[in-house]
Amino acid sequence: MNSFETLLSLIAVVLAASISAVLILLTRPLLLRVALAKPNARSSHRTPTPQGAGIAVTIATLLAGGIVIMLAGSPDLTIPFIVFAACLFIAVVGFADDVRSLPVVPRLLLQAAAVAAVVLSVPGDLRLVPACPAWFERGLLVIAGLWFVNLVNFMDGLDLMTAAEAIPVTVAVGLLGGAGYIPAAPALVAAALCGAMLGFAPFNRPVARIFLGDVGSLPIGLLLGWCLLELALRQQFAAALLLPLYYLADATVTLFRRIARREPFWAAHRTHFYQRATDNGFTVWRVVGEVFALNVVLALLAFASVVINSLAADAVLLLAGALAVAWQLRRFSRPR
Repeated sequence: MNSFETLLSLIAVVLAASISAVLILLTRPLLLRVALAKPNARSSHRTPTPQGAGIAVTIATLLAGGIVIMLAGSPDLTIPFIVFAACLFIAVVGFADDVRSLPVVPRLLLQAAAVAAVVLSVPGDLRLVPACPAWFERGLLVIAGLWFVNLVNFMDGLDLMTAAEAIPVTVAVGLLGGAGYIPAAPALVAAALCGAMLGFAPFNRPVARIFLGDVGSLPIGLLLGWCLLELALRQQFAAALLLPLYYLADATVTLFRRIARREPFWAAHRTHFYQRATDNGFTVWRVVGEVFALNVVLALLAFASVVINSLAADAVLLLAGALAVAWQLRRFSRPR
């Protein structure tokens, strides 16, 4: 990473953090009136708390990311307008769901439209598996992207949980971009998202004064998914799996357990492993701290995978990451 790229990344972090914090302070009084999350049997909070800080996080990320990309002054580096537009669109869908719950099918179709826009914006010559028909690969990516966006939303059920996931992932993506392993645009947007989450974190630390809401978790999931896709398109599959591995495992295992039990898996619940941990005697700080530490380990494994660039190393690193995640899930599922 050269000094100019490092400076741009730092500008993105500081600018996004400042914008995010200021916008949260300005919008919180209004959100107290129009987007109040009241506790219920599935909630992790005990008092009514405003949601919608994702408005600030999304605006801060896109604004800071766009500014630093323009500051770069490179003709090869342009603002990913389709990705930004899809992010704004899915944020609007999320806010509508925060204020007045949308039916499941229309909500998923609107989310799928945003994911499809991002997937179809990928140049045709960039493929994950060249031997696979392009239409089939793109279709699978839309399905995978829709699941990823929703699992980020599902996992946003505890104070600071999304920050504990997004910050290590975005730092890793930013560093990999600075080292030239992925394009500069997703790396700079990742730095901006990291900053926006840092600006949000003081307001969301236990006991949270405000939540992201779907208006935040959905675009965060879309942006993280785009960054991971850019990594996978450069044939760094192990790294693209390792970075979100805890979220993937917790959400996916929980989904299949609910399907196996014939529960309404689309409905809100409190059976994710991180939620069960709080029921089993773990404090919120302990859960979030352990998830953050695990994500730092996964980020280091992902970085090692990219640098070593070996199939054998990828297999070993993926196994190490899977064992670490499995140990954490087992730990959360048992009473202290």
